[in-house]
Amino acid sequence: MAIFKSKPIKKTIYGTSTTTHESVVVVEERYTTSGESIVIVRGVPFCTLHLNSKTTEKVKIKAMTDVLVVADKLIDEEFEEIQLQKGSSVELFSISNTWYIMSSDGLKNS
Repeated sequence: MAIFKSKPIKKTIYGTSTTTHESVVVVEERYTTSGESIVIVRGVPFCTLHLNSKTTEKVKIKAMTDVLVVADKLIDEEFEEIQLQKGSSVELFSISNTWYIMSSDGLKNS
């Protein structure tokens, strides 16, 4: 399988200039963020997506398959991971020692 990335861009993350991609389409069972603003997960039955707060400060995730989002610090000051069902999306922002859910469309199949 492969990972499809947009053209490289220069971005400043936490005061450090880096080259990353604005968006990425993940078609693998495991992926770690590296500064992308948009991550779309598709083409696999299940994916574990690791949030890396050292390289990523804000990310929108669209799950076209079931996705387990695992963070390197707590999500909403409470959770170590969140489960996204197929079709759902979430926006997270890293502030201090926490990932905060800024927007979510909730469960699609409830």
